[in-house]
Amino acid sequence: MLHLNIPRKRFFKQTPMIRVCYALLPLLMASIYFFGWRAFALTLLVCLCGLVTEALFTFRQGKPVSSAVLVTCLIFSLSLPPTLPYWMAVVGIVTAVAFGKMVFGGSGRNVFNPAMVGRCFIYISFPVAMNNRWVEPVDGGFRGLAAWMPAADAMTGATALIRLKEGGDIPPLDHLIIGNMAGSLGETSALLVLLGGAYLLYKKIAPWRLAASCLTGALITVFIFRAGGVGAAASPAALLLSGSFLFGTLFVVTDPVSGAKTPAGQWIYGLAIGSLTMILRFYSNFPEGMMFAVLLMNAFVPLLDLSVRGL
Repeated sequence: MLHLNIPRKRFFKQTPMIRVCYALLPLLMASIYFFGWRAFALTLLVCLCGLVTEALFTFRQGKPVSSAVLVTCLIFSLSLPPTLPYWMAVVGIVTAVAFGKMVFGGSGRNVFNPAMVGRCFIYISFPVAMNNRWVEPVDGGFRGLAAWMPAADAMTGATALIRLKEGGDIPPLDHLIIGNMAGSLGETSALLVLLGGAYLLYKKIAPWRLAASCLTGALITVFIFRAGGVGAAASPAALLLSGSFLFGTLFVVTDPVSGAKTPAGQWIYGLAIGSLTMILRFYSNFPEGMMFAVLLMNAFVPLLDLSVRGL
């Protein structure tokens, strides 16, 4: 029988985590503008289910729910396709919180980034829904502010990153910057991602070494590939602005819990993720590599930090 010892203080406010939520809110608003109010409904459902899932664990111990779960929920939601069925999103966030966080002991103890654990689970379990059901943004004067979701005839089989991987045309640079293109809910607008990331770096919530090293690793790999004739048609700008690279670099790689802690470890960790992301983009069967690169390097963080301690 499940026994809940509900604490008097049910929610533990963590100022750094609340600030991360602030940085993500413009991306949520942009997802509504581009893809309609269904994006907000999906995010709201994910947040509710994430909070309840964590509460089922923490209330048994008489502890409150942490603000960190909201960050997990928002990052997870904004990494989803606009048309993903609600029940799949629920499966993903329950997996993220229960198996990506609480089984390790709760907030601050997770080895892997919880949002990426949940996304990876549904990415592999439901590949069609996660990879092949994209929509173009809502058209019209008020765009998604006056619509529930894009019309059925807005369906498309490819995002900018998929087109890039297949050697096709990609949206103009201004579309990549503004976000007026098919893609995940919060990852299409490079401008808003950069503004949110800049806020986190300014507030010293996101370790700058992790973001800088990830960007450096990706650029070095891209230039090596271009020098060797691999993906020669893809410009570095297109590779960095398309897909989830910027979003992952600034909001996922910089996770202070699952990322490396030592200065030298952070450089190695970020360089490896940036490089692996580009390698997986070119050589794996999946169009995006950030999620897999992050989870792989999460596993090596304890060994990495121990090996370089004192350097």
